[in-house]
Amino acid sequence: MTDTSVTLSDAAAKRIAAIIGAEAGKSALRVSVEGGGCSGFSYKFDLADSAADDDIIVEKNDAKVLIDSLSLVYMAGSEIDFVDNLLGQSFQIKNPNAVASCGCGTSFSI
Repeated sequence: MTDTSVTLSDAAAKRIAAIIGAEAGKSALRVSVEGGGCSGFSYKFDLADSAADDDIIVEKNDAKVLIDSLSLVYMAGSEIDFVDNLLGQSFQIKNPNAVASCGCGTSFSI
């Protein structure tokens, strides 16, 4: 059976909690997968005020992430991480389903 869970690293949970805590009326980070990008699919990050009926909710500490059921098909078993290094700060998704990704880390192919 395929692992359909998505997890948050401690760094991602801390950053998401800080972001939604600073945005009035926003309660979660929405992560979705869209067609396009240099490798075929790309991740999209938005702030959301509420969950949709088909959303999967991933929570850790004070962080909440919403993923729609269609995007979950492409993200199953992934970990959402937050990286802060010399190249900058960004959310990165460690996706075991991706067979290739681009240099910028925001698009992938399956």
